[in-house]
Amino acid sequence: MTYEYEAKTEKEAIELAAAELGLEKDQFDVEILESQKNSLFKKGYVKIRVHTADVVEHTDSGEFEGSVPKHRLFADPVPQDEFEKQLVEFIASVIRKMGYDVTVDIMFREEHKLGIKLSSSHSSILIGRKGKNLDALQLLANVYAGRLGHDEMRIILDTENYRIRREESLVRLAYTTADRVRNSRSSILLEPMNPFERRLIHTTLNEITDVETKSEGEGLYKQVRVYYKGIR
Repeated sequence: MTYEYEAKTEKEAIELAAAELGLEKDQFDVEILESQKNSLFKKGYVKIRVHTADVVEHTDSGEFEGSVPKHRLFADPVPQDEFEKQLVEFIASVIRKMGYDVTVDIMFREEHKLGIKLSSSHSSILIGRKGKNLDALQLLANVYAGRLGHDEMRIILDTENYRIRREESLVRLAYTTADRVRNSRSSILLEPMNPFERRLIHTTLNEITDVETKSEGEGLYKQVRVYYKGIR
């Protein structure tokens, strides 16, 4: 299910959600809907949408939660239990039925998160435009994990370090857009992005005092509007 909360800061909004839902902070996914900083005439606030784990199959929840942190210690690539074995075989089967060669390995293991590495001579196709093919494969992997009885597990798929490269690219885009908005005193609507990518834009620009952000649109791939403070 999804819930919306509003507080002075992102941290306070997340703490409020955790308290009201009776969950730990790592048991739900957070999407920033709107962020406004303090000004002379307006109080700052952050509005978030929370996705709980029981909707993995049909919402924009944890399927797009996070990229692969650069400091993460990589794990034994061989599946360690029946769940990992079935998941790896499922992912490999889907991609091979698409007509592409692939080797599927375990990339990292965390308490409620499992990273999967795809190695293929067709990595660019598996990634797709703006990562949409990789996101779709990741969604299928999460749905399958749920059907295997692991709704609590978030499956992260990556290939050619795309997640890290995409994150770095989005941070640069955020700062470049902020400069353009500041110089033009106008607003710019960015390309459609998944929940994690939108949250990254919001968070990156949250500390820039004369720029604000807001998500617009419906569905999974919404757009972020970056605007000069006072211009909407």
